[in-house]
Amino acid sequence: MEIYRGRRLWIESVPVSLPNGITREKVIVHPGNAVAILPVNNDRCILLRQYRYAIGQYIYETPAGTMETGEDPIKTAQRELIEESGFAAKTIVPKGFIYTTPGYTDEKIFLFVASDLTPSQEYGKDEDEVIEVVGVSLNDAQAMIRDGRICDAKTICLIYRYMED
Repeated sequence: MEIYRGRRLWIESVPVSLPNGITREKVIVHPGNAVAILPVNNDRCILLRQYRYAIGQYIYETPAGTMETGEDPIKTAQRELIEESGFAAKTIVPKGFIYTTPGYTDEKIFLFVASDLTPSQEYGKDEDEVIEVVGVSLNDAQAMIRDGRICDAKTICLIYRYMED
Protein backbone atom coordinates (compact mmCIF):
# COMPACT_ATOMS: atom_id res chain seq x y z
CA MET A 1 0.00 0.00 0.00
CA GLU A 2 1.38 3.40 -0.99
CA ILE A 3 1.74 5.72 2.01
CA TYR A 4 3.21 8.78 0.30
CA ARG A 5 4.34 9.88 -3.17
CA GLY A 6 6.34 13.03 -3.78
CA ARG A 7 8.33 14.45 -6.65
CA ARG A 8 11.51 12.53 -5.78
CA LEU A 9 10.49 9.71 -3.47
CA TRP A 10 7.67 7.40 -2.49
CA ILE A 11 6.95 5.31 0.58
CA GLU A 12 5.04 2.06 0.77
CA SER A 13 3.99 -0.48 3.37
CA VAL A 14 4.21 -4.04 2.06
CA PRO A 15 4.04 -7.58 3.43
CA VAL A 16 7.53 -9.09 3.28
CA SER A 17 8.27 -12.82 3.45
CA LEU A 18 11.57 -13.24 5.26
CA PRO A 19 14.01 -16.11 4.58
CA ASN A 20 13.05 -17.71 7.91
CA GLY A 21 9.43 -18.04 6.78
CA ILE A 22 8.03 -15.15 8.84
CA THR A 23 5.89 -12.55 7.08
CA ARG A 24 5.90 -8.98 8.40
CA GLU A 25 4.49 -5.65 7.26
CA LYS A 26 7.44 -3.39 6.41
CA VAL A 27 7.76 0.23 5.34
CA ILE A 28 10.10 0.82 2.41
CA VAL A 29 11.31 4.24 1.30
CA HIS A 30 12.11 4.58 -2.42
CA PRO A 31 14.09 7.81 -2.93
CA GLY A 32 15.64 6.80 -6.25
CA ASN A 33 19.30 6.13 -6.87
CA ALA A 34 22.03 8.74 -6.50
CA VAL A 35 25.72 9.42 -7.10
CA ALA A 36 28.56 10.76 -4.97
CA ILE A 37 31.75 12.17 -6.45
CA LEU A 38 35.16 12.74 -4.85
CA PRO A 39 36.90 15.47 -6.89
CA VAL A 40 40.69 15.19 -6.56
CA ASN A 41 43.65 17.20 -7.80
CA ASN A 42 47.01 15.71 -6.84
CA ASP A 43 46.95 15.29 -3.03
CA ARG A 44 43.90 17.52 -2.48
CA CYS A 45 40.18 16.91 -2.70
CA ILE A 46 37.14 19.13 -2.89
CA LEU A 47 34.47 18.75 -0.23
CA LEU A 48 31.27 20.62 0.43
CA ARG A 49 30.37 22.15 3.76
CA GLN A 50 26.62 21.82 3.35
CA TYR A 51 23.67 22.63 5.59
CA ARG A 52 21.44 19.59 6.04
CA TYR A 53 18.00 20.54 7.38
CA ALA A 54 17.11 16.99 8.47
CA ILE A 55 19.85 17.13 11.11
CA GLY A 56 19.87 20.91 11.53
CA GLN A 57 23.59 21.40 10.97
CA TYR A 58 26.41 21.77 8.49
CA ILE A 59 28.40 18.67 7.55
CA TYR A 60 31.33 17.98 5.25
CA GLU A 61 30.53 15.75 2.31
CA THR A 62 31.34 15.03 -1.30
CA PRO A 63 29.25 16.47 -4.13
CA ALA A 64 26.27 14.18 -4.67
CA GLY A 65 22.82 14.09 -6.16
CA THR A 66 19.84 12.10 -7.29
CA MET A 67 19.72 10.44 -10.69
CA GLU A 68 16.97 11.49 -13.04
CA THR A 69 14.77 8.66 -14.36
CA GLY A 70 16.75 6.69 -16.96
CA GLU A 71 19.90 8.79 -16.45
CA ASP A 72 23.26 7.03 -16.58
CA PRO A 73 25.17 7.31 -13.28
CA ILE A 74 28.24 8.83 -14.96
CA LYS A 75 26.08 11.53 -16.59
CA THR A 76 24.55 12.28 -13.19
CA ALA A 77 28.04 12.47 -11.67
CA GLN A 78 29.21 14.92 -14.34
CA ARG A 79 26.11 17.10 -13.85
CA GLU A 80 26.15 17.08 -10.05
CA LEU A 81 29.90 17.77 -9.88
CA ILE A 82 29.44 20.94 -11.93
CA GLU A 83 26.24 22.03 -10.16
CA GLU A 84 27.58 21.63 -6.63
CA SER A 85 31.32 22.28 -6.86
CA GLY A 86 31.69 24.48 -9.94
CA PHE A 87 34.22 22.07 -11.47
CA ALA A 88 34.05 19.78 -14.49
CA ALA A 89 36.18 16.64 -14.75
CA LYS A 90 37.90 15.15 -17.76
CA THR A 91 38.23 11.82 -15.95
CA ILE A 92 35.55 10.10 -13.86
CA VAL A 93 36.31 6.64 -12.47
CA PRO A 94 33.62 4.38 -10.95
CA LYS A 95 34.29 3.13 -7.41
CA GLY A 96 31.33 0.80 -6.99
CA PHE A 97 28.19 1.55 -5.03
CA ILE A 98 26.75 1.46 -1.53
CA TYR A 99 23.28 0.92 -0.09
CA THR A 100 22.67 3.82 2.28
CA THR A 101 20.29 2.31 4.84
CA PRO A 102 19.05 -1.10 3.65
CA GLY A 103 16.93 -1.60 6.75
CA TYR A 104 14.22 0.62 5.29
CA THR A 105 15.28 2.02 1.91
CA ASP A 106 16.42 0.63 -1.44
CA GLU A 107 18.54 3.72 -2.22
CA LYS A 108 21.78 2.90 -4.01
CA ILE A 109 24.55 5.49 -4.33
CA PHE A 110 27.05 5.04 -7.15
CA LEU A 111 30.54 6.25 -6.16
CA PHE A 112 32.97 8.07 -8.47
CA VAL A 113 36.36 9.76 -8.31
CA ALA A 114 36.75 12.79 -10.58
CA SER A 115 40.11 14.18 -11.69
CA ASP A 116 41.61 16.52 -14.28
CA LEU A 117 39.35 19.26 -12.90
CA THR A 118 38.68 22.60 -14.54
CA PRO A 119 36.37 25.43 -13.44
CA SER A 120 32.99 25.29 -15.17
CA GLN A 121 30.81 28.16 -16.34
CA GLU A 122 27.72 25.99 -15.78
CA TYR A 123 28.00 26.17 -11.96
CA GLY A 124 24.56 26.57 -10.44
CA LYS A 125 23.47 24.86 -7.24
CA ASP A 126 19.77 24.59 -6.40
CA GLU A 127 18.35 27.54 -4.45
CA ASP A 128 17.66 25.34 -1.41
CA GLU A 129 21.28 24.15 -1.25
CA VAL A 130 23.43 26.04 1.26
CA ILE A 131 26.92 24.99 0.20
CA GLU A 132 30.48 26.18 0.72
CA VAL A 133 33.13 24.54 -1.50
CA VAL A 134 36.22 23.60 0.53
CA GLY A 135 39.57 22.24 -0.64
CA VAL A 136 41.42 19.96 1.78
CA SER A 137 44.41 17.68 1.53
CA LEU A 138 43.62 13.97 1.42
CA ASN A 139 45.61 13.55 4.66
CA ASP A 140 43.40 16.19 6.30
CA ALA A 141 40.28 14.46 4.96
CA GLN A 142 41.40 11.22 6.62
CA ALA A 143 42.04 13.09 9.88
CA MET A 144 38.57 14.67 9.60
CA ILE A 145 37.08 11.18 9.35
CA ARG A 146 39.04 10.01 12.40
CA ASP A 147 38.08 12.99 14.56
CA GLY A 148 34.43 13.03 13.45
CA ARG A 149 34.38 16.24 11.41
CA ILE A 150 33.46 14.07 8.42
CA CYS A 151 30.52 11.95 9.57
CA ASP A 152 28.69 11.51 6.26
CA ALA A 153 28.68 7.80 5.35
CA LYS A 154 28.92 8.15 1.57
CA THR A 155 31.88 10.52 1.94
CA ILE A 156 33.70 8.19 4.32
CA CYS A 157 33.14 5.24 1.96
CA LEU A 158 34.29 7.18 -1.07
CA ILE A 159 37.46 8.51 0.57
CA TYR A 160 38.24 5.00 1.83
CA ARG A 161 37.75 3.46 -1.63
CA TYR A 162 39.92 6.14 -3.22
CA MET A 163 42.71 5.75 -0.65
CA GLU A 164 42.81 1.93 -0.99
CA ASP A 165 44.04 2.17 -4.59
